[in-house]
Amino acid sequence: MSLSVLIMDEIKTAMRAKDTVALEALRAIKSEILLAQTASGSKEEITQDDEVKLLQRLVKTRKESARIFTEQNRLDLAEPELAQIAVIEKFLPAQLSEAEVEAVIAKIIAETGASGIASMGKVMGLAAAQLGGTAEGKTISTIVKKLLT
Repeated sequence: MSLSVLIMDEIKTAMRAKDTVALEALRAIKSEILLAQTASGSKEEITQDDEVKLLQRLVKTRKESARIFTEQNRLDLAEPELAQIAVIEKFLPAQLSEAEVEAVIAKIIAETGASGIASMGKVMGLAAAQLGGTAEGKTISTIVKKLLT
C-alpha cells in the first residue's frame, strides 16, 4: 500500500477521533507528497526512498522547531511539535541504534580502505546509500567523523 493511501486512511481515522494534532501532522505529510508529485511535472507516485526522505525532512523541521520553542521557554508551542513528530515517525522505517550504525560505517571504511578526514565524502555517500532511511544524516556524519579521525 502506498504512503498516500495509508495517509488518507489515517486522516479519516483522525477526523473521526477528532484528533487535531494527528490530523495536522497527517495533512502536512499529504501536502508534502502532493508537492513532491507535482514538482516532477506529473502526478506519478513518488518512490519509497523519496517518501522516506520526505518524512525525515518533516521530522527534522519539527524537531528544530521544538528545540527553538523549548529554548525560548514556550512549551505550549513545543508540545504539539513533539506530538506531531510521534505521528510522522509511525510511517518511517525502524531507526538503527548508534552502535548498529557505527558497525555498518566501520565495515564500509574497512571495505573502501578509507583513512583520514579527506575520504569523508566518499564514506558518507556509501553510508547514506546503504543506511537509507534507517538513520539520520547527522548521526551518520558524526560517526563517520569519529571513525576517520
